[in-house]
Amino acid sequence: MSILVVGSVAFDGIETPFGKVERAIGGSATYFSVAASFFTPVQLVAVVGEDFSDKEMEVFRGRDIDVSGLSRAQGKTFSWRGSYDYDMNVATTRETQLNVFADFKPVLSDSFRSAKVVFLANIDPELQLEVLEQVRSPRLVALDTMNYWITSKKEALKKIFSRVDLIIINEGEVRQFSGEANLIKGARTILSLGAKTIVIKRGEYGVLMVKKDEVFAVPAFPLETVFDPTGAGDTFAGGFLGYLASRSDHSESVMRRAIIFGSVLASFTVEAFALDRLREVSRREIDSRFRQFKTLTHFDDLEEAES
Repeated sequence: MSILVVGSVAFDGIETPFGKVERAIGGSATYFSVAASFFTPVQLVAVVGEDFSDKEMEVFRGRDIDVSGLSRAQGKTFSWRGSYDYDMNVATTRETQLNVFADFKPVLSDSFRSAKVVFLANIDPELQLEVLEQVRSPRLVALDTMNYWITSKKEALKKIFSRVDLIIINEGEVRQFSGEANLIKGARTILSLGAKTIVIKRGEYGVLMVKKDEVFAVPAFPLETVFDPTGAGDTFAGGFLGYLASRSDHSESVMRRAIIFGSVLASFTVEAFALDRLREVSRREIDSRFRQFKTLTHFDDLEEAES
């Protein structure tokens, strides 16, 4: 089934110890859409400015991404500029220009309102609520957020947390929202608001999935080359939810495979600047790295080891 994503399409300026790029296509909805499209059709809702040309639209072409919900407004496209030092887990924001994104009020078409899987990317939680009100009967609703919204709109976040099935969030945001130093305790605090599952992004340390009675943890895929972590979290979300949307059931084993697929897609993203690596990767490469990931995390049980 298709997956609806509402978020940002942007121009990024990125600098790391290994180089820099200007006006790279980015944004939460962009990374998510490209990653999810490896598994399932995507319906994209976002806004760009007059400076987002046909050439930039090529990032979506040749993929199963419906861009009829990508509107164009007078003005410039949302832009972000940031840098990383050798600690690639932390981005320093140098400049943010909301531009046309400042007035973004997503209105879903009739076909988009019928979406069964919905991802509310990192936007104002009040907008996330407005989008959710427009969707008729979703089967699965997930969202992402950030520290800015936790600080400025925590009450709105509490409302949307109570309305979704799955929350994707990083470890610092779990601690900030819950006030708990321990991630498991923090996750349980957030889950008490109503969501069934929380998936915690931990950068180079992997991913932690917490449910009411279950915990699942995986490491990040080990890489020798990491150029740019920008968009890795949104790529993870796209791979994770894209795989879930492609499956008829969301059993525990399917959820765990989805975590691995999300981690695999994110591992490709960081190997080059912006979307460069993700745009060229093939499904065969994705499946091959999935199998490598399985080998990486496999071990015999105690009885087999001692026999």
